[in-house]
Amino acid sequence: MKKISPAYPYLIWMSVFTVIPFAMVTYFSFTDASGSFTLDNISKVGEYMPVFVRSIFLSIIATAICLVIGFPLAYILSRSKMSTQKTMLILIMLPMWMNFLLRTYAWMSLLETTGLINKFLEIFGLGPLEMINTQGAVVLGMVYNYLPFMILPLYSVMAKLDNSVIEAANDLGASGIKIISKILIPLSKSGITTGITMVFVPSISTFIISKLLGGGSNLMVGDLIELQFFGNTYNPNVGSAIAIVLMVIILISMSLMNQFDSDENSNGGMLV
Repeated sequence: MKKISPAYPYLIWMSVFTVIPFAMVTYFSFTDASGSFTLDNISKVGEYMPVFVRSIFLSIIATAICLVIGFPLAYILSRSKMSTQKTMLILIMLPMWMNFLLRTYAWMSLLETTGLINKFLEIFGLGPLEMINTQGAVVLGMVYNYLPFMILPLYSVMAKLDNSVIEAANDLGASGIKIISKILIPLSKSGITTGITMVFVPSISTFIISKLLGGGSNLMVGDLIELQFFGNTYNPNVGSAIAIVLMVIILISMSLMNQFDSDENSNGGMLV
């Protein structure tokens, strides 16, 4: 009796949830309502270029903020006692165990005009500040929700760094900035590239955060795709074309990050 390959379940999973949906999106992208081949859907994507620019811009800002916050946190976490590391890891991952939509709604109650933050500022005679329905609120929501995806890859890399390397740099008179720029960053580049990818990809394709915290004036690509499938402007063909273009942007971004990481590995991780 011929044995069933252990790869079959994986191949079936990939076919059902990856290959088939991708084939359907590609089909709708290059066809019209009657099923005839057309490039009009792709050409219409250019009309939404400001939304693409806004999505890329806000995603880059959110990713940069996550990196600035996550890098020192990951280092502190990696140098802490093992019991402290376990406690801090639980605290970092704890919000991820709660519903994504619920967490975003919580920020709405904090940022709105009559929210808790403005009520606190009123005690000091400040405000109310317009925080909700702004690009800043969207970036804040992305940073809050995706920060763990930056910290965890950095921590996994930094935890493997030998303390003797940093101690040797201190003994040789290296300043804190030198240690960060010449030792920590070069030796953590694999974690940095992974963290950037894991934050940028969901940020650029998000739609719940921008919809709830950004309002109708701060649409992102994810909101645009949702409107094409579920909004009043129902047009799954154009929505599929937008999804294809977004997928190409994500693939290009990931390939650039992988190329950057492979270049560093080909140099043998040398410090310069």
